[in-house]
Amino acid sequence: ESAQLPAMRKVTIVLALLCCVAAQECNPRQFTYDSVVCVCDATYCDQPGVIEFPEEGSFTVITSSREGLRFNVETLPVSSEETPDAEVVTLNKEDVYQTILGFGGGFSDSTGYNVVSLSSELQDQFFISYFAPEGIGYTFGRIPIAGTDCSTRIYSYDDVEGDVDLEYWSLTEEDHEYKIPLILRAHDLTTYPLKLIATPWAPPAWMKSNGAVNGSGVLIREFFQPYANYIVKFVEAYEAEGVELWGLTPANEPLGGLIDWDINTCGWSSESIRDWLKDNLGPALDTAGYSGLKIMIHDFNRNTLPWNIDPILEDPDSAQYVYGIALHWYEDTRTNPEVLDEVHELYPDRFILYTEAAHEHGIQLGSWERAEEYVNYMLDDLNHYSTGWLDWNMALDTVGGPNWIHKYRDSPIIVDAEADEFYKQPVFYTIGHVSKFVVPGAERISWSTTATTLQVAAFNDPSGRTVVVILNLAEVEEDVTVTDGSETYLNFRIPAKAIQTILY
Repeated sequence: ESAQLPAMRKVTIVLALLCCVAAQECNPRQFTYDSVVCVCDATYCDQPGVIEFPEEGSFTVITSSREGLRFNVETLPVSSEETPDAEVVTLNKEDVYQTILGFGGGFSDSTGYNVVSLSSELQDQFFISYFAPEGIGYTFGRIPIAGTDCSTRIYSYDDVEGDVDLEYWSLTEEDHEYKIPLILRAHDLTTYPLKLIATPWAPPAWMKSNGAVNGSGVLIREFFQPYANYIVKFVEAYEAEGVELWGLTPANEPLGGLIDWDINTCGWSSESIRDWLKDNLGPALDTAGYSGLKIMIHDFNRNTLPWNIDPILEDPDSAQYVYGIALHWYEDTRTNPEVLDEVHELYPDRFILYTEAAHEHGIQLGSWERAEEYVNYMLDDLNHYSTGWLDWNMALDTVGGPNWIHKYRDSPIIVDAEADEFYKQPVFYTIGHVSKFVVPGAERISWSTTATTLQVAAFNDPSGRTVVVILNLAEVEEDVTVTDGSETYLNFRIPAKAIQTILY
């Protein structure tokens, strides 16, 4: 059973009025894991506020830690010399790499189901937390086309067998109750345009070789064009509801349906995706007026790169429709990130974007260990040409659902509908240390460090200022100096097991 912790230790904030607007502190609660969650209810919810770049001659350090700091803000003076014996992070602002597209999460049925279970006041706090400038500034959203495992039931948009003309195609209650209203509310809050990506998990069961939305089965060849038309109808239907898509992936985890997966899936070889894209889906989107929709292929783990994308991008007839490569996080722990460099070198005119990530095997309320692992890989991926990162479910219940196959997951926000509360997990803040400050249009720059326990990523902000994200993996605090060759030094201390964002 949870117990309320004493008030968190307050840290002096120097020049706070210059950098921070309307910040609200965490209301902490301890469960069984190594850090705290921050509790939001209808009367109170912590928000970091609007945090600006400081005045010339100073720098701002924002800190979250295992010990309970959450977006703690300090503004300090720039120095003319480095701290003795400090770990040094050296930036090269002239060595520029990819441009950032943004960060976000998935508008899954499970997310919507949990959000609408809350009071209207608490729903407002949810949207502010994720999408408003006072929150962590999400600029991306991923929309499932029909059902996924993170739904309460099995469904498609046309479950009338043999309806090749799609006369019975229609959106469902999930779209009208759990997806579209949430997307429109998020759209009204973002500082930057909300980029929306749509992804199908599976076609209607009658279009698949095994007659089921899950399991081992592929799209029956005679339904290649009807299924392309099915996808176009989704794009048109959402646009009619005021939701304009930015991008599309042809299939979620396309190799999964070639084996006996229990989640919603459809099996696609590289060659079948290639043929469907060039002969059916691409032309159908063009005919409907959606040639500018940014199609991203793969939408799977990096352990199948580059061989899984080569047949599509080596064929000019299919490659003409492809803007980027979508990736999932789940094999990052077992696959070297240099494969992303290889993909970039092979296809430098296609962007790389992480479109799904989540901890599986249920929730761990207050786990800093999971939060640290998550952001460590996020920073690593950014250092190897990823242009952003999309988390999966933005809200789940206290067991990690709903999920029709009971495959429960973790999420940055956990909803307790009975108490009309939600809990911001540590991972919400570690994601936010990147998503709030590394804005669309920022450019990654190179860095080096003397430290072995610091993970770093650095960026030129579109304003011309600099953003540095540092993760301390060690069990001890460290003195750190950041320098960029301009004969000025940013000297500060990073706590043990903490993440910091530096603005200057």
